[in-house]
Amino acid sequence: MDTKDQLKTAQSTQETELNEHEVRLSKVTKMQEEGIQPWPSFTHTDISTVQAALAEFASNPTVEKEFSLAGRLMSHRDHGKTFFCNLQDRSGNIQLYIKKDVIGDNVFEQFKKYVDVGDIIWVKGSLFVTKMGETTLKVNQFELESKCLFPLPEKFHGLTDIEQRYRQRYLDLISNPESREKFKKRSLIVQAIRNFLQNKDFLEVETPMLHPIPGGAAARPFVTHHNAYDMDLYLRIAPELYLKRLVVGGLDRVFEINRNFRNEGVSTRHNPEFTMLEFYMAYGDYNAGMEITEQLLQDAVLKNFDNLKLQFQDHVVDFSAPFKRLTVEESLIEIAGLTKDQISEKNIDALMTQHKIVVHKTAGYGVKLFALFEAFVESKIVQPTFIIGYPIEVSPLAKRDAHNPNVAARFELFMCGMEFANGFSELNDPFDQAARFKAQADAREGGDQEAHHYDADYIKALEFGLPPAVGVGIGIDRLVMILTNTSAIKDVILFPTLKMSHAKDSVD
Repeated sequence: MDTKDQLKTAQSTQETELNEHEVRLSKVTKMQEEGIQPWPSFTHTDISTVQAALAEFASNPTVEKEFSLAGRLMSHRDHGKTFFCNLQDRSGNIQLYIKKDVIGDNVFEQFKKYVDVGDIIWVKGSLFVTKMGETTLKVNQFELESKCLFPLPEKFHGLTDIEQRYRQRYLDLISNPESREKFKKRSLIVQAIRNFLQNKDFLEVETPMLHPIPGGAAARPFVTHHNAYDMDLYLRIAPELYLKRLVVGGLDRVFEINRNFRNEGVSTRHNPEFTMLEFYMAYGDYNAGMEITEQLLQDAVLKNFDNLKLQFQDHVVDFSAPFKRLTVEESLIEIAGLTKDQISEKNIDALMTQHKIVVHKTAGYGVKLFALFEAFVESKIVQPTFIIGYPIEVSPLAKRDAHNPNVAARFELFMCGMEFANGFSELNDPFDQAARFKAQADAREGGDQEAHHYDADYIKALEFGLPPAVGVGIGIDRLVMILTNTSAIKDVILFPTLKMSHAKDSVD
C-alpha cells in the first residue's frame, strides 16, 4: 500500500470512528432520559477472575453453581432472541450466552439497544459446555458498568498502528493479548530480580530523583528549577553516589530499582526515561559482581522460562554460566580483527583518523581505546560477554586494578549488540576520587558534556570511610527486550517518551 492509500485508509478509519462516537453519544443521552446510568456505581463480583471461574468449573463440572463476573465486552453476535458475546478481564476471555427468555424482555431490549463492543459489563449466571466444546456462561443477570464512547480497533487485526499503540497504550492492551502478556512478563521478571536480591540479604531503598549535582554516570542530564529554593536541579541520571553514601552509613547491601533520565538521543535501544537496577555490596570486588550478576540473570530466566536458552531475533542467547570474559584490548583483536600494533599508543591516532572516530580534544589513550571498542566491538557481541580491563580514564568512579593501575577493576556485560550491565570495585580512596572528579571537570571545560561534575559532598562521605565494595547497574528495559524477544525498547515500556503529536488525540 503506497502513502496515498495509507492516508485514505487512515482518513476513512477516523471518519468511521467519529460517526460511531456520535452514535454512542446519542445512546448515552437516551439512556439518561430513561433513567439508566451509563457509569453507575460498581456491582460486586463473587469470584476474582474469569480464569478462576473456569478453573473451579473444570474441577467439578457436574455441580451447578452461579458465578458473577465483570469485564470488557470484546464482541457480540445478535441472533434475534439470543446473543453470543466475548467477555475479557485481566485473566482472559469467556463466552457469554444471553437469552431473552432468561434475562427478561426489558433487560434484553436494553442490552440490544444500548450495549456496544468495548463496554464494561457485569454478568451473573451458571457455566456449561456448548456442543462445540466451549465453556460458556449462561447469563441470568446483567448490568452495564461503564459505557465506552469509541469503537475498539478492528477485532481480527487488533491495534496495528505502532505510533497509536505507544500513544494510546490502553487501546494496545485492550486489543493485543501479546502486548498484555509482555508487560505481565516484565512485572514477573522485575519481581524475580527483587526476590533474588532480598534472598541475598540486600535491602531495597529509595534515593532522590532530584539532584543538586548530576552524578553516577557519564550522561547529559535534564534540568529543572525549584521555585521555593530558587535553585536548578537535575533529574537523576543514576542513583550511584547516593547508594554508596548508604554503604558508608553501614547499610552494607542495598539495591534500588529506579527510574533514570538522560537527555540523549533516542533509538530502538534508548529512551530518555528508563529503568535501572543498581545494587551495592560491601566486602566484594568486581569479580564477585560478575558472579552475582550471572546468578541474578540465570535466576530471572529460570523463574520465567523453561530453560537458559532463549530466542532473540536471529540468535539463540545462552545464559549458562560462566559468561565469556575479554579485556577491551582482547576484544578489539578477537572480535574487531584489529592488531595489537594498530591499537598501540603510537598508531591509535592514525587508526581513528582513518575511520573518522572523533573524541574530545583532551582525550588520552584510554579514551581513544574505548572509542574504538564502541565503534568496532559492541555491536558484534551476541552471547553474554563480560568486557573487563577498562581504561581508568573512562571509569571515574571505579577502583584501579590491583595488578595494573592503568585499568579499572570494572566489567560491562554485553549481549546482542547492547550493553546490559556495568559494575566495578568501588573507588573508596577520597584523594584519588577527588583527583578524578577534577579531571572530569577539566574534560567538561574541554567540551565533554557527559563528563562528571565535581561532587564535594560525596568526597566528604568517602572521607568517613567507604568499605571495599562492588556496585552493579543492570538495564531492566533492555533485559526485558532480550527475554521477551522484542526488538524495540518502546515495546517494553508502557509509556515511552514520544514527540508531541500534531494530530488531535481526542474529540473536542
